[in-house]
Amino acid sequence: MSSLKNAVPKRPYKERAQPNSRKKFGLLEKHKDYVERAKAYHKKEDTLRKLKEKAAFKNPDEFYFKMIKTRTVDGVHRPESQVNKYTAEQLMLMKTQDAGYILQKVQSEKRKIEKLTATLHSLDNQPSNKHIYFAEDREEANEIQSRSSKDRSVASSEAVPDSIKRKTISSYKELEARRSRVSELEKLYMDMTLQQELMKKGRKRKLREDELTNPTSKPVYKWRAERKR
Repeated sequence: MSSLKNAVPKRPYKERAQPNSRKKFGLLEKHKDYVERAKAYHKKEDTLRKLKEKAAFKNPDEFYFKMIKTRTVDGVHRPESQVNKYTAEQLMLMKTQDAGYILQKVQSEKRKIEKLTATLHSLDNQPSNKHIYFAEDREEANEIQSRSSKDRSVASSEAVPDSIKRKTISSYKELEARRSRVSELEKLYMDMTLQQELMKKGRKRKLREDELTNPTSKPVYKWRAERKR
């Protein structure tokens, strides 16, 4: 009987719409809308009740270390940055690995630049075919010269297709971009190497501008000479 009962089609349930006289108030709230609104309202009520209970039973002498090790950012407690999370040896190892990776990328980019430069050099310096003509008099020489100049102009106009020209221009742009990238990576590698050396043991100080023979914009450090055993 249950299968026959389910086989009979039922009239779909429809909630009434907003009457025409109340169209100005927008859509009529359905039951599922009321359920979501009620759940949100009761959730806020429970949150406020728990906060009131915590405030009522709070111990004025309560203390824990996160009270002084956190700060409020936009109303949210966030822990302070852990400065001493890694030891000096671990930081030294990480900087060494990073500098090695940057050096590897510099060498890779330089190899790509050399390969691209060689390809463009071979395209720009195409071998020119030279022919020697012999003429019996000046008129024949002028005729041969005019004919050869026309052939050369036609050949030069038809020698390089437009697709090759576009590829050559894009290759030159890529070459300039790779050169600028290599210069940036080299500057980054020098800065990382300097930071790596500054982390090593030994007394050092930053030289003043009047102590430099060749003043530069970058800082210059001098290490104290130590006697090696």
